[in-house]
Amino acid sequence: MSSSSLNAGAASSSLEAILFDCDGVLADTERDGHRVAFNQAFAENGISDVWDVDRYEVLLETGGGKERMMAHWNEVGWPDVIGWGEKREKVMQLHLRKTAIFNELIDAGRIPLRPGVLRLVDEAIANNVRLAVCSTSNEKAVSNLIYTLMGWERSSKFQVFAGDMVKAKKPAPDIYNMAVDAMGLDKSRCIVVEDTFIGLGAAKAAGIACIVTKSSYSANEDFTIADKIVDELGDDPNTGVTLSTLEPLL
Repeated sequence: MSSSSLNAGAASSSLEAILFDCDGVLADTERDGHRVAFNQAFAENGISDVWDVDRYEVLLETGGGKERMMAHWNEVGWPDVIGWGEKREKVMQLHLRKTAIFNELIDAGRIPLRPGVLRLVDEAIANNVRLAVCSTSNEKAVSNLIYTLMGWERSSKFQVFAGDMVKAKKPAPDIYNMAVDAMGLDKSRCIVVEDTFIGLGAAKAAGIACIVTKSSYSANEDFTIADKIVDELGDDPNTGVTLSTLEPLL
């Protein structure tokens, strides 16, 4: 693992933790990962719905995969193969299968990390800045992505807060509040990295500074309330986001 030359001795004394979202932040997973996995799970279960790129962009306004399926079918009508009394159970089954398919895509190397993620993670580890991922996605999928794409040594430095660990998902602040409480953090010394308006809203509702790194689906969203907006974290430490970039946002 490489370490960055940090002029962040000062940064590390103030910046206590970086709390990453997963989908769209660590990897651009939504369009070519989750969407593909949902469609395959539907097909395997005799469901004719196919979420194209544009439809999935609309559905991303609902946080959480199970919630997304329910919102979609509440709008367009439920598939005939799902009985009236088994909606919730079938959605749970579909989501489990979707997660398994998604993990297969990760394992197959179909979804790479976004530029600059490893560089910033390594810089944080080298300077004792704590790391967490706070996501609405399934905990197993998040953990597998971190382990597979970052390796054991880096993944061991992360705490994961994801899926149904909280009842209210983003834009509610619950997942970030849980992370702060569980890790014993000071909110004023934390930075959230998000890619959507929903995630940004969750960070701000929790009272935590937030940098937005735009993703394929979120480029045109309104990020006015963000503390900083970038297209990507960037592989080049001279132009990308570093600990020294983050500290002034606190």
